[in-house]
Amino acid sequence: MIETFSQIQLRELIRQLERKLGVLQESQQSCCGKISMAQCHALVEVGRAEKISLNDLAEKLNLDSSTMSRTVNKLVAQNLVKRDIDPSDRRYVTISLTDSGEGHFHSIESDWNTYFLKVHETIPVSKQEQVLESLQILIDALTKNQE
Repeated sequence: MIETFSQIQLRELIRQLERKLGVLQESQQSCCGKISMAQCHALVEVGRAEKISLNDLAEKLNLDSSTMSRTVNKLVAQNLVKRDIDPSDRRYVTISLTDSGEGHFHSIESDWNTYFLKVHETIPVSKQEQVLESLQILIDALTKNQE
């Protein structure tokens, strides 16, 4: 298969985006000073959902259940999330934030909102909608190719 210039350019632009967002250093980075970026993503998704099953959380973060379970276990150990057994179906466990986790969640959301507000303001106004549309098209294409 011969790569076209636009395919090479897409790959390079995504690599640059990953570097700018720190994806490559994710294992070394921390969020709020004491949790990993993976735990940070999980904490945010739990906070946004208020209650979520382990399987739904794993699907949302595109991780397998065992990896998600280890991540949640670390958050439970740090008293940031808790597991609750559903009273109507004892086999079903939901994950929700503790009071401490709630504080971390709001701090993370505030910090990222501030950061992306600055990024958004840096994009020329005439191009802001185009950037959002293009990112959605890219996400849709990535999703189709993961199935």
